[in-house]
Amino acid sequence: MLSNRCKIAVKDELKSLGLHFIIVDLGEIEIMENISAEQREKLKVGLMRSGLELMDDKKGELIERIKFAISEMVLEMDETFKVNFSDYLSTKLNQEYTPMANLFSEMQGITIEKYIIVQKIERVKEMMIYQELKISEIALKMNYSSVAHLSNQFKKVTGLSPTHFKEMKDKREQAIDSRTILKTEPILHEKIS
Repeated sequence: MLSNRCKIAVKDELKSLGLHFIIVDLGEIEIMENISAEQREKLKVGLMRSGLELMDDKKGELIERIKFAISEMVLEMDETFKVNFSDYLSTKLNQEYTPMANLFSEMQGITIEKYIIVQKIERVKEMMIYQELKISEIALKMNYSSVAHLSNQFKKVTGLSPTHFKEMKDKREQAIDSRTILKTEPILHEKIS
């Protein structure tokens, strides 16, 4: 569950089934009652209607918790975030890092480190598009050791340099702006006398 909207959807579904919850949080629901097989199936179907999934698999649950913790970490990251990623995940999820990392690699086909890099680059792209920050400002905020380090990772993940990505974004915006201007220009009608 990556947002409050997801939590609300889960709570609503539980209430509709007459189930009382103690916790609805990061991929976790704690229900007061014992849940019947029929209620579980109804909950599963109801959650699917909201685009959510009821996980029955402990390994799958842990993978989702890892992904959520990484997303949270990348969103909260700023120049003051100086924690080692493995320490952060171990503490956040109360798990030893090595077995967690091995499971993640086995089930996702990518290491946690590479997954974090991809998530950081997605965040960098958002910052470039929506916050209009300079690459040097983004590198600082995202705790890269240098602009060159950020640029190298960006190119490995996207195939583009940050500068080329920004130029493409600017060209796209200009094209949209010019189409908007063309569509909004008034049509002149000749007066017939």
